[in-house]
Amino acid sequence: MENSEQMANRFREVILNGTWIANTNYRQELTGLNWEIATKPVSSLNTIAVLAQHIHYYIKGVLQVLKGGSLDIRDQFSFDFPPFQSQQDWDNFLTTFWNDADEFAALVEQMPDEKLAQVFAAERYGTYRRNIEAMIEHSYYHLGQIVLIKKLLLASK
Repeated sequence: MENSEQMANRFREVILNGTWIANTNYRQELTGLNWEIATKPVSSLNTIAVLAQHIHYYIKGVLQVLKGGSLDIRDQFSFDFPPFQSQQDWDNFLTTFWNDADEFAALVEQMPDEKLAQVFAAERYGTYRRNIEAMIEHSYYHLGQIVLIKKLLLASK
């Protein structure tokens, strides 16, 4: 399970607690962030809240497969979320995000290495390894956007 453990730790780094690649992570950037900043638009860019929900959407969808379920998420819906109405809504979302990320990492960590080469949900989606690595890379991509948008918003205050 050496490969699985390494992948789980890379996932934890980007979402929960690492600083090696980007010198930050989602938890560090989003915890304590005011919901009004998280939902404030900058030009035509996605908001911080929408980007965080987008990544969570994929984590939750892949998590369902890791737990033995079906792959029900669709790219066309990956940016469609009801707006947050309060700090409590935002904080509740973040709690769910961290909990799902913890569970995702734990399931990857427990995965036998040979499962990484098996088909994920359907052959057209590739292997478990490909999907877990894509989750990590996709998360870093949007983390960079979040960091930049956050800097723009806080600089304009």
